[in-house]
Formats: sequence, structure tokens, C-alpha cells
Amino acid sequence: MHNQRFYTLTGSCPDRAGIVARITGFLAEQGGWIFESNMHTDHEAQRYFLRIEIRADSLPFLLAELRERFAPIAKALNMEWKITDSSVKKRVVLMVSKQEHCLYDLIGRWQSKELDIEIPCVISNHDTFRGLVEWHGIPFHHVPVMPDNKPAAYAEIRRIFEEVRGDTMLLARYMQIIPPELCAAFPGQIINIHHSFLPSFVGAKPYHQAYARGVKLIGATCHYVTAELDQGPIIDQDVIRVDHSDSVEDMVRYGKDIEKAVLARGLRYHLEDRVLVHGNKTVVFR
Repeated sequence: MHNQRFYTLTGSCPDRAGIVARITGFLAEQGGWIFESNMHTDHEAQRYFLRIEIRADSLPFLLAELRERFAPIAKALNMEWKITDSSVKKRVVLMVSKQEHCLYDLIGRWQSKELDIEIPCVISNHDTFRGLVEWHGIPFHHVPVMPDNKPAAYAEIRRIFEEVRGDTMLLARYMQIIPPELCAAFPGQIINIHHSFLPSFVGAKPYHQAYARGVKLIGATCHYVTAELDQGPIIDQDVIRVDHSDSVEDMVRYGKDIEKAVLARGLRYHLEDRVLVHGNKTVVFR
């Protein structure tokens, strides 16, 4: 990753001849200097995906004008697209319940600038980590979620997220089911870490399910949250080998390391606009 400011163009459109020439030709005409270019064709879906980094100071105008000039080309290509600015830090709202390993890891990466983000707040359905979070100078919101207050609780979570101008809602082992209304309000903005190698062992206690099944591999999955539990588009996954001598407790311990790494990696891909969603699948330009 270079340190110079750049704009990232991402998009997808029906596949056809001349897409690359049309887009790179346009950028060359504007004086655009391309740092990185990634492209992929899904032959089955007949759809083309792209991600291009353009050096910001190579253009004689600002981002708003780049978007304005590119819009007619995108329209002609029937393209879903966006252009982002690397100088604008993404605002990531962390959500957690009573397991701290992912929260600790993300705060550590944020403090060390490994994740160059803003954390405007942490939201939890328990008060357990208030001291830890506030010690790091991050506002903490305790929003209890009970069987009889779920609509009000999730309305409050939405209010907080919108009030702090969150870009991404990150479920760092937040052990509550996000309601369909919230999923619909923020499509592609809510990310979860599930402690199994999906689509195996969805729902609660996947390590216990894996132990009962006698699997030889366990894993973790970072995915976008949709109304269907643990079925959203997958961003990243990893696994570790286990055997007959490993207990459920061993699997949980191994799994925590995988969960931290997969969640951080998946979040980075998302923040760097490396993930393009089409239906329930993703193209991830690593």
C-alpha cells in the first residue's frame, strides 16, 4: 500500500468488449495516473468487475468533478459504481457482547494505526467492556436487548449509528440477531464474524456442533449481514486443523485466533473498497 492520496473507482456492469479501453482511455484523457488496477469477469453471470486506484494529484480537478465527468460513461456501460477518497477515514462502529477477543484485537490495530480508521463509538448489549472502551477514549453505549424491547433497542442502535455518521457497523462477536429492518437500512455496511466455516454450522454454538460432528477442520467467516441468518455474502474465511484429541474448549481457543485474523482482514478489504457484491457472492480484489 502506497502512502499517496488516491481515488478508488469500483464498479460492475454487464460484460462486453471495450470496457477497459473506455475507462482507462477516459482516465488518460484527464491525466489520471493509475496506481493499481484489478479486473474480473464472471463468465457465468456475464458480468464485469473492476477496481482502479487513481493518483489524486494527477488530476486537475477534485473528486466531485471526477464523479461528474465519469457519470456519462458509467451510464453508457450500465455500470453500478462509486469513487472514494483515500484521505477520508472510514468511521467504524464496533458492536460487542461478552466475548472480548475481537474487540481487543481491533482496538489494538486501531491504536497502532494498522487500521487507519475512526471508531466513533462501541455499542454493546452488556455493560461489561465500558471501562476498557472508555479507557481508550472511545464513547461506549450500553443498549440492552431483551425479548420485550427489541424494536426499541434496534431503533436506538440505528439512531446512534446515524448520529455518529457511521460508515460500517462491525459485529465483533455481537451475539444478537440483527433485524431485517436494520439490514435493509444499511445494505453492505454491516459486517459480522461467524465462528465457523460457513455454510457449515450456522447459528449458536458452532464449535459444539463441530465437535459433535467430529470435523477435522474448524474455521471462521467474515461476511455481510443480511436478513437471513449467517447467509450473507462472504468476504473472507480461514481454517485450522483439529483432531480427535481436541476438546470443545480447545476448539474455542483455536477459533478465537482465526476469528480475530479473519475479521481484521475482511474489514480491511471492505475499507479499501476491495469487495464487490453481486447477489449473494463477492469478488474480492486482494
